[in-house]
Amino acid sequence: MNLRILHIGKFFPPYRGGMEAFLADLVQTQRAQGVDSHALVHGQPLVDDPPWLRRVPVQLNLIYTPVALGFRAALKHAIRDVRPQVLHLHMPNVSVFWALTLISAHKIPWVVHWHSDVVVSDLRLALRLAYTLYRPFEQAVLERAERIIVTSVPYLYASEPLQRWLHKCVVVPLAIQAELPAFNRGQLPWLDGRLKLLSLGRLAHYKGFDTLIRAVSASPHLQLVIAGDGESMAKLQALVKASTPTGAAPSVHLVGEVTEDTKHQLLASCDAFCLASCERTEAFGVVLLEAMAHAKPCIVSDLPGSGMSWVVSSSGSGLCHLPPGDAPAWQQALEQLASQPQLLAQWGQEGKRALHQRFSMTGCAASLAAEYFISQNEAPPATDQSAMLVVIPARDEVATIGQVVSALLAAGWPHVFVIDDHSTDGTGNTARSAGAIVARPMLPLGAWGGMQLGLRYALDHGFASVITMDADGQHEVQEIPALLAGSDGADVVIGAHLERASWMRQLAWRWFRIIAGFELRDLTSGFRLYNRRAIKTLAAGEATLLDYQDVGVLLLLRKAGMRVIEVPVSMNTRQVGRSRIFYSWFSVARYMITTTLLCLARWRVKPAKG
Repeated sequence: MNLRILHIGKFFPPYRGGMEAFLADLVQTQRAQGVDSHALVHGQPLVDDPPWLRRVPVQLNLIYTPVALGFRAALKHAIRDVRPQVLHLHMPNVSVFWALTLISAHKIPWVVHWHSDVVVSDLRLALRLAYTLYRPFEQAVLERAERIIVTSVPYLYASEPLQRWLHKCVVVPLAIQAELPAFNRGQLPWLDGRLKLLSLGRLAHYKGFDTLIRAVSASPHLQLVIAGDGESMAKLQALVKASTPTGAAPSVHLVGEVTEDTKHQLLASCDAFCLASCERTEAFGVVLLEAMAHAKPCIVSDLPGSGMSWVVSSSGSGLCHLPPGDAPAWQQALEQLASQPQLLAQWGQEGKRALHQRFSMTGCAASLAAEYFISQNEAPPATDQSAMLVVIPARDEVATIGQVVSALLAAGWPHVFVIDDHSTDGTGNTARSAGAIVARPMLPLGAWGGMQLGLRYALDHGFASVITMDADGQHEVQEIPALLAGSDGADVVIGAHLERASWMRQLAWRWFRIIAGFELRDLTSGFRLYNRRAIKTLAAGEATLLDYQDVGVLLLLRKAGMRVIEVPVSMNTRQVGRSRIFYSWFSVARYMITTTLLCLARWRVKPAKG
């Protein structure tokens, strides 16, 4: 891809953690894809470190923060040696702030990867005080960044520090290597006859392990293994002991830190994976993807503003409505699942399928490569799905919009932009929950106004092409390849489905074809593919005047020298309702008069450049 990237991270394996594992997989995948990817992190250098990895020794840790006095010098030298085209800054990370002090860093575009907010608990006074010092530098980095990568839609909208910078943000979910490594199968601490539940992670207050312990200890049908180490170990051990009836064998086992081999053994042998986190420090839950790789169902807290429930709900991989900290609710739900092995197996298979389709590291790396191009004011490769934006204008489409967005994401289209044109039925919230970026304009825009807003968003964010489609489910997602197949040499591809045309619609179309000289047959199809040349033309001020977008856009594109072609597509005709344009003789006459005036008008349009 002819890209040189320098990642500024916190730690790197063998240091354990989701952020660290993600960075390691990302760098290795990028290098396999031809990206010259390097990483600068904290830690003691190891003899077997590859040349693209630089570690800076840490002198002390202060409130969960590594302090490395030599980090600024190391960053300066790394920029000099690597000569990166993009700095990829992983936050939260205090050492990222050194980039603000280096002239060489200011000459390079920055892409910020927002893994988590700094969540300031009322119980940690020291952290609250430290964040008052951290916040100005954090905002300075975000201001300087060209792009901000956020890991889920819910986290984007719930993150207070990001609200000023939404115009720079794009959602790229975290990912892992979808292929499982080889691992042994040894003796594990499971009890016979009980639902085998597993939870993994650092034993910290926000993980909600206490909720799981209380829920499982009170049930004769459940058992739980918790793997990990951390500051809450002694407290959790005491809770297990206090929750176990006198004389009974404990149904909860704290096995401490485990090897990668043992971790995969536990994941392969459990019946379900649980993540009961109770604070937004749990921004995504990479460990959920590891469970999905083993085809295990995931049971998570419905934590507002976290990506956990979004990962599970959008992938169909488990249960995601359990309230944080509510042990009785968790116990009731888990006991019900103990008698539903078929449902658990179904969730596991859905999760494994979603992992390959939406959360693979290969797809994540490709999406990030598109953002690197955009940060340099370059268009990403047009053949890359991550460089395409799906635009859906919607008004009162709550019955279908969630299904359409979910189907797009499941099919591997990561960027979906919904224009909620003053719906009154919750369309925007449903689309946002399903995984779309949603814009709600201050004033009603109408169909073409919403479409043009999406095209301008695509232009501003560097997308190479746009697919527009309806929100009512008429066009199946699997028809998108038909548009792409016809895109070679064309600026605009229209998906045509003549079978839906009433005699009134066909009469109006015939009139327009006669007076305009177009050979197109389905003139009002909103299922279209626009390349970047067409996007530039239709995002211009002249295009704002086209209230009749179907014919006006076609005339504008022809005046600009665009090549417009039509390909046949199928349509879900069960979703077709009463036409919004052709429903009476008066509407047909109005359409014919308007198209005639458009054809007679003087068009001041310059030929589009590439």
